[in-house]
Amino acid sequence: MSRTETARRGTVQIAAMVVAAVFTLVGIAGFIPGLTTNYDMLELAGHESQALLLGLFAVSVFHNIVHLAFGVAGFLMARTPGGAYWYLVGGGAIYLVLWLYGLVIDHDSQANFVPLNNADNWLHLFLGVGMIALGLALGRSRVARTR
Repeated sequence: MSRTETARRGTVQIAAMVVAAVFTLVGIAGFIPGLTTNYDMLELAGHESQALLLGLFAVSVFHNIVHLAFGVAGFLMARTPGGAYWYLVGGGAIYLVLWLYGLVIDHDSQANFVPLNNADNWLHLFLGVGMIALGLALGRSRVARTR
């Protein structure tokens, strides 16, 4: 991407696209045997799924589809500086709520429909804080200038 294209897009949009690409790749990886251990135990949803992305993060078909949808949403929202900002800040807030949810539910209960484990909880905390920080650091002035 040239400097002119980078300047035209804005760093908040580029950051949102990078985050969206990562979510999309993670969603795809969750369907790839080898990257996902216990792939034969991948369930549609719920804590019964024994599949683990990279041998660490609990996944299900639903969980993978959510990652894919979150990635697509990011690409769509990154088309404007304001959309990119809200994807990062709003998406980060969603991940912080998911982190809190993962802390309070019993991982072996029906409430764990995503599914979540301790590795997911730590990742959701990191994602939530990181996405909000990116959005605030890169997007605030850019969004203000476009209004």
